[in-house]
Amino acid sequence: MNLAQVIEALLFASQKPLTPRELAAAIKGAGGDDELLPNEFAKVTEAQVAAALEQLKLEYVQQNRAFQLAEKAEGWQLMSDPAYGSWVRQLFPAVKPARLTPPSLETLAIIAYRQPITRADIEAVRGVAVDGVLQNLMERGLAKIAGRAEVPGRPLLYETTQFFLEHFGLRDLDELPNAEELRTRYLPVAPRKEESALVPESPSEPSAAQD
Repeated sequence: MNLAQVIEALLFASQKPLTPRELAAAIKGAGGDDELLPNEFAKVTEAQVAAALEQLKLEYVQQNRAFQLAEKAEGWQLMSDPAYGSWVRQLFPAVKPARLTPPSLETLAIIAYRQPITRADIEAVRGVAVDGVLQNLMERGLAKIAGRAEVPGRPLLYETTQFFLEHFGLRDLDELPNAEELRTRYLPVAPRKEESALVPESPSEPSAAQD
C-alpha cells in the first residue's frame, strides 16, 4: 500500500471534489484507538498529497483509462473520460440539461471576461436588451449579482459563479481561452450620465473705498 493508493480510495469514495488539505486531514485522521493497524501515513503533508495527485493523474493518462483525475476550482475529483460520455449518459436518461442558446452563451462570455459588469454595458456590446437572458443565466446558477457600480444610478453588477467554473471545467477565470487578450480588448460601453457639479462662485472682491 502506498500514499497514491490511499488517495485513490478516498477520491473514489467521495461524492465531491477534495482539496490536498482535505485529503491530508483524512489520511492523518486514520489509525486512532479504534483502529487495529497503525497509520503509516500519519505525518503526510499537503505537498506530498499534491505530488501523489499529479502522479495519479499522469498514470491514468499513460494507462489510457476510461476515467481521469481532474483538478477543479474546489479540488480534485475522479470522473469518466468525456470520450465515453455518450455511453455514460445512458445511465442518466432524465438528466438532460437544456443547452445554452447562442444569445445566452454570448452574454455569459461577456460577463466572464469583463466581470463585474453592468447590464447596460452588456447591452452596449450585444446591441440588444439582455434582461431575459440575464435572468435565465442566474436561474441556471451561472451568473449572479455582484453588488452595484459606483456610478450615477448605481446599477447592478453581474459576475459568474462557482458553478460556472465547475460547468466549464475551469479551476479559475485565468483558464478562460485567450483570457489576457480578451480582457484588454476594447468593447463598447454604455454612456455614463455625468452629474452636474455646482461650482461655488468666488466671493466678490470688496469695493475699493473712494476718496
